[in-house]
Amino acid sequence: MSNKSIDLGEQKDVEVYGARVHNLKNIDVSFPRNQLVVITGLSGSGKSSLAFDTIYAEGQRRYMETFSAYSRQFMGGMERPDVDKVSGLSPVIAIEQKTTSKNPRSTVGTITEIYDFMRLLYARVADAYSYNTGEKMERMSEDQILQNIFNKFDGLAVNILAPVVKGRKGHYRELFEQIRKQGYVKVRVDGEIKDITAKMQVDRYKIHDIEVVIDRLIVDGKDKKRLLDSVQTAMKMGKGVIKISDKDNNVAHFSKFLMCPTTGISYDEPQPNSFSFNSPYGACERCDGLGYIFVVDKESVMPNPKLSILNGGLAPLGEYRDTWMFQVLKSLAKKYSFSLSTPIEKLSDEVINIILNGSPDLIKVEVEYNKWNVQNYNITFDGIIKMLEEQNEKRSESATDDMDAFRKLKTCPECHGARLKKESLHFKVDGKNIFDLAS
Repeated sequence: MSNKSIDLGEQKDVEVYGARVHNLKNIDVSFPRNQLVVITGLSGSGKSSLAFDTIYAEGQRRYMETFSAYSRQFMGGMERPDVDKVSGLSPVIAIEQKTTSKNPRSTVGTITEIYDFMRLLYARVADAYSYNTGEKMERMSEDQILQNIFNKFDGLAVNILAPVVKGRKGHYRELFEQIRKQGYVKVRVDGEIKDITAKMQVDRYKIHDIEVVIDRLIVDGKDKKRLLDSVQTAMKMGKGVIKISDKDNNVAHFSKFLMCPTTGISYDEPQPNSFSFNSPYGACERCDGLGYIFVVDKESVMPNPKLSILNGGLAPLGEYRDTWMFQVLKSLAKKYSFSLSTPIEKLSDEVINIILNGSPDLIKVEVEYNKWNVQNYNITFDGIIKMLEEQNEKRSESATDDMDAFRKLKTCPECHGARLKKESLHFKVDGKNIFDLAS
C-alpha cells in the first residue's frame, strides 16, 4: 500500500480548542498527525469523550456536510460537539473495543470490524488478475470487442461462438436438441466443429466444453452489421462471453465481464461479500473458509505395521469380524494377490495405497447370507481414508472423539490458509491481495 498521506498544507498536528463534551472542562489539546497516539488516564477522566465524542464526532459531521441536502435528509442530523474549534482533522474511522471470541472464524479484523472496511476497499478499487496466467483481467464493451476482432482477424474466415457448457460432465442430448430447434446447425465440442444431428450426445462421464456456432464469416469492413448482430446474439446466448476461432483453431476470448484474455476464465463482479470467508460467495470451497481441513492420518490408521489386517492392523476396523468391510477387503486381497494375514509392513506400497486410497477397478464381493443365498456385488473400492471421511461428515457429536483419533489438522491445500476462493485472492491493491494486507 502507498505510504502517501493526505496533504493538509503545513499543519502537522490535530488541534482541539475548548472541548466541553461530557466531563471535559474546556480543555485545549494538540497531537501529531500520521502517528500512533495513545490517550490514557483514569476511569472517567474523559478519554472516550475526547476521542469518540469530540474528535470522531466532528470528523463525521464534516463528512456528512459533503453530501447534498437531499441526501442528508435521509441520514439524520449530527450535532456539532461542544467544542470551540478542531483543526488539522482528516477523514476519521472509529473502531470500538469488542469482547474476544473463541469462534474459529473470528479474527482481530472481523471482531473490530476493520475487515469490513477492507472488504469494501477491495470490492471498489482492486484490480483483478487471472489465477491461471497472472494477467490482468479485462472487460470490454461491444464496440471494443468489435474493434479487437477486426484487429486480430481482419481478412480471415472465423467462427463466432457462444459458450454454453464449460468444463462440465454430461451427455447434453437435450441441449443439442434445443440448439437445433433454435435453427443452429453446428456446434464446437471440445475444440472440434460438428454438425448437430438428431439425438446427438457426448460421453456423459467426460468433461466437455460446448459452444454454439452462431455465424461463420470473413472479417472485413463490408458487412459490419452482420458481424455486430452475430456478436450481440453470441453475447446473449453466452451470457456476456463469446469466443472467436479461425481455421487454424486460434481462439480469442471476449467478455463484458472480467475475463482473462488468454484462457477465457471469467470472474463475477466483486462485491464486499466476495472477500468474506464467512460468506459462501467468498469462502474457500475446500475448507469452508476455515483455512484448514481435517485429514485422515495414515499413521493413526495403521499404528502397528507388525500386525496383519486380520489381527487389527487397520485401527478403525479392529480385528476380523464378519462385516461388509472385511468381505470387501477379502475380495480386494483376492484381486490384487495379497493376504489379509500378512503383516502390513510386508505389504507392497502399491497394495497399501489401494487399501488407503482405493482403486477405480471393479471388484466382485461375494456375500454368503446362508448356504442357499449367496450374492455377488460388483463395486469399486474407495479406500479406508474415504470411508472415514464420509463417516466424519455423517457422524454424531458422540462419535467426535473416536473420529479425532484418526484425523489431524492440515493447512488447506486449495487456499493455503488464506480462507478465500482463489478468485477472491487474485484481486489486488498495490500488488497485495486482501489476505496479504490483513496478515
